[in-house]
Amino acid sequence: MRILPNAKERRVLLGIGAVLALVAANGPAATELAERAWHDYSVNQEAYKARYGHWDVVDVPDRFRINAIHAALLRTGKVLLIAGSGNDEKNFRAGTFQSVLWDPVRNTFKQVPTPKDMFCAGHAQLPDGRLLVAGGTARYEKLTGDVRRAGGAMLVKNENPDAPRTFPAGTVFVGSTGKRYRSQLPVLVPRATKTVTGRDRPKGKGGKGKAKGAGKKVTVTAAQARVYVEAVTGGEGGITHTADQYRIQGLTGKDAQDLYGLAAKLGLDKKDFQGLRDAYEFDPIAERYVRVDPMDEARWYPTLVTLRDGRVLAVSGLDDMGEIIPGKNEIYDPATRTWSAGPDRYFPTYPALFLTAGGRLFYSGSNAGYGPADRGRTPGLWNVDTNSFEPVPGLPERDMTETSASVLLPPAQQHKVMILGGGGVGESHRSSKRTAIADLGEPAPRYVPGPDLPRPTRYLNAVLTPDDRVFTTGGSGDYRGKRGSDILRAQFYDPGERAFHTAAEPTVGRDYHAEALLLPDGRIAVFGSNPLFADAAGTRMGSFEKRIEVYTPPYLYRDHRPALRTGPLDAERGGTLTLPGTDRREVATARLMRPSAVTHATDVEQRSIALSVSAGPAGAVTVTVPGDPSLVPAGWYMVFLVDRAGTPSRAAWVHVH
Repeated sequence: MRILPNAKERRVLLGIGAVLALVAANGPAATELAERAWHDYSVNQEAYKARYGHWDVVDVPDRFRINAIHAALLRTGKVLLIAGSGNDEKNFRAGTFQSVLWDPVRNTFKQVPTPKDMFCAGHAQLPDGRLLVAGGTARYEKLTGDVRRAGGAMLVKNENPDAPRTFPAGTVFVGSTGKRYRSQLPVLVPRATKTVTGRDRPKGKGGKGKAKGAGKKVTVTAAQARVYVEAVTGGEGGITHTADQYRIQGLTGKDAQDLYGLAAKLGLDKKDFQGLRDAYEFDPIAERYVRVDPMDEARWYPTLVTLRDGRVLAVSGLDDMGEIIPGKNEIYDPATRTWSAGPDRYFPTYPALFLTAGGRLFYSGSNAGYGPADRGRTPGLWNVDTNSFEPVPGLPERDMTETSASVLLPPAQQHKVMILGGGGVGESHRSSKRTAIADLGEPAPRYVPGPDLPRPTRYLNAVLTPDDRVFTTGGSGDYRGKRGSDILRAQFYDPGERAFHTAAEPTVGRDYHAEALLLPDGRIAVFGSNPLFADAAGTRMGSFEKRIEVYTPPYLYRDHRPALRTGPLDAERGGTLTLPGTDRREVATARLMRPSAVTHATDVEQRSIALSVSAGPAGAVTVTVPGDPSLVPAGWYMVFLVDRAGTPSRAAWVHVH
């Protein structure tokens, strides 16, 4: 990374060199201090910035420092940071749920009332610029030994075909032995199903007409719903080892006959996180959450991915029992703000799914956190309409895709997806420096190896830039930064050269629960990190990283950048858009970039679309937006003009219909 200094800088360096020689004689601590001073001096030189870029830590007032688990860029240019309870059970028990809006231009912050624990929810950009946030945390995990009350799944049955029934949280179920269990969440049990079969039979000998109903058979099939219950009594006294039927305390007469609970073993086993059904749209203009129709399935760690018609598919997650959802996916319609059943297909939690040609979704193999090692890990193309799945072979180290990063390489018209790094399933110490690229435009797509990362890395953040590169930063070599394995490195991947190029090193370590995204001015902001330990020996518990660090790429240290008026614009797919403020001769490329919504190294929203450029009126250029909704789903985008040196303009916001 060494840059040769000019004459003036050489004089400064001689002075620093003398200081280095002096302090070196005073021991390792002084030497380390001097080396740090030398590094700080080097990275702040203009020549260094022009080659490698520069990092700055944002000054965040104490009251706005939150555990940023999720980050989304809104069409206003502000960034919504969502903590929910922030992986802090004390916040969860206190009902302290947080979101903060950050304006990166003015560097101002605003607290946003957060109605539910959106910790580990899913999110997607909607066609009108709102952000859909669905799922979250209904209960924190309890490890074996920490569980104080026996519990598990209770099936609540309803044999009444005339009416559904809702039971509030705290409803008590009493078993045949007198053991009592209390529901932890409200539960709605649908009405039973009544079917009538057969025909009326004629009356007997000497009778007239038919015996009404005599040949018909009425069958009532009980409806059911699941709810998590815990023993009223703590300790081993609450354990039930056998299946039992439970009466619902407070019901009498026919209600007591029609409504009851069924459960198998209710024990003191480990309890995983439980998901929420709740869903909200965040309004970027009113700057508030708006409640919408809840999902049918509770979800914790789900992926939300936009479909070509603007609807959103919710996939995977842990349910309200803490069990991974066995393939029940559902679709949100922003026009009606309601959910409907989607195609059944199993994936591990937070699967990386990318909208591709023809409306198919490509599952890169990347995922995060939960799911068996031998199921749902095969990359492939999923046709949501027919629910068919075409495996894409060739991925090296398929057992190392958990906590990996995936991106739709720029420009999106090339239909190439890259997977980077990753680790073993669960709390594995293993990590990978593997990258691989799948060309989905091929008749029989398969992964081919890409260049290795500098080091084996999991939790890597990957961000598309307007000059058709991929910026990668942070991550760790071990599970949640164990053994002091945070990686203070960054690099650019150039798809044309199929090579990585070194970037300036960040100053803040980032691993689990870190995110990064592109800002409208061309900078990259990085948030969060949740290391397990504060030291390499693992003797002190780690704390959540609340600092924001912003990277300014080398392209912003050039003398000139294209001008572009940044007022909001409208465009139709397949139509043209006039961009005032610059001359056609100055522009080499134009890119339409979808804003990020990222968590857990998973960002399926970001994409960079090439726009054809032609001469417009004086002082303007005209660009053409592709007409394929699989390439350009409706919504708000940033449009960048890029000159021949690769320097982007500031983005203008455009609403694509």
